[in-house]
Amino acid sequence: MIGRVVEIATDGRFLALDRGFLTVSEKGEEVGRVPLDSIAAVVANAHGLGFTNNILVELSRRGIPVVLCGANHRPEAIVWPVEGHHQQAGRIADQIAAALPLKKRLWAQVVKAKILAQGASLAAVGARHGGFQLLAAKVRSGDPDNVEAEAARRYWPLLMGPEFRRDRDAEGANALLNYGYAVLRAGVARAVMAGGLHPSLGLMHANRGNAMVLVDDLMEPFRPVVDIEVWRLLRAGTIQVDREAKAALARVMVLDLPTSEGTSPVMTCAERLVNSVAKAFAGEGDRLALPLPRLPLEGWGE
Repeated sequence: MIGRVVEIATDGRFLALDRGFLTVSEKGEEVGRVPLDSIAAVVANAHGLGFTNNILVELSRRGIPVVLCGANHRPEAIVWPVEGHHQQAGRIADQIAAALPLKKRLWAQVVKAKILAQGASLAAVGARHGGFQLLAAKVRSGDPDNVEAEAARRYWPLLMGPEFRRDRDAEGANALLNYGYAVLRAGVARAVMAGGLHPSLGLMHANRGNAMVLVDDLMEPFRPVVDIEVWRLLRAGTIQVDREAKAALARVMVLDLPTSEGTSPVMTCAERLVNSVAKAFAGEGDRLALPLPRLPLEGWGE
C-alpha cells in the first residue's frame, strides 16, 4: 500500500504516539489520529507545533520522514532514521566509493528523464513542446553543457506563461510549487532512507549546507508531476496554498507514471530508482529505473 502524506498546517497542534497511531491534539483535546502504517511522510507546515520524542522515534523506526517547513512552505529540515535498510552500511560504503565517471553517467540519465518529462508535460497541456527530445539527446555524461538549465529556460515560460519566473520566495504559483516539491522531496527522502543510501552523498548536486543532495538529485525526473498539478490548480483559479491546493499536491506521490514494468505510483517509481542507483554503486549495472516520458494527463490541455 502506498502511504499518504500527512500535513500539519494549523498552528499550535501537538503530535504524539498512541498504540500505533499518530495523534494530533489542540489544547489538550485530540482532533485527529492516523494509523502509522498508512503514512508515507509527515509535513510540519505550521508554527508552534509540539512533538513527543516517542512519535519522532517511532516514525524514524518506520522510515517515515518528518519534513520541517519554514517560510513560504519551503522545507528546512528532514528527520531521517539512522538505519533505514538491512544493507545500509554496505550500500553507503559503495556509495562513498563510487567513481566520478559512474556518477556522471547516472546524472546524465536523470537529466534526460527530467527533460523528456518536461516535454511530456508541455504536450499534455497543449503547449509547444517540440525540441525537448532534441535537448535530451544533447545531454552528455555529467551534463557539462548544462542542458538541464537550457531546458528550464524554455520550459517555464511555455508552461506558466512568458512573465513567470521561478522564485522560491515569491507567492502564487511559486508558493504552490514550493509546497508540491516539499511533498515530493519527503517521498523521495523516504525512498532514499528505505533504500539504505545516504542522502548527503549526491550524484551531482554539491552544496555543503544541504544534507539532502541525493534526494534533490533523484527527485528531478519527478518534478514535472508537481508542475502539471500546479498548472491545473492555477487553471482552476487557485493561486494560494489553501486547503484545496494542499490536498491536491499531497497526492503527487500516488499519481501513476508509466514505466518499463507498467504503470506505477510515483512513490514506487522513486523506490525503484533508488534501488537501481544502489545497484549501480555496487557494480551491478549502470542503467537507472526511470519513469517513461509520458504523463497520464490527457485532456487537461483541452
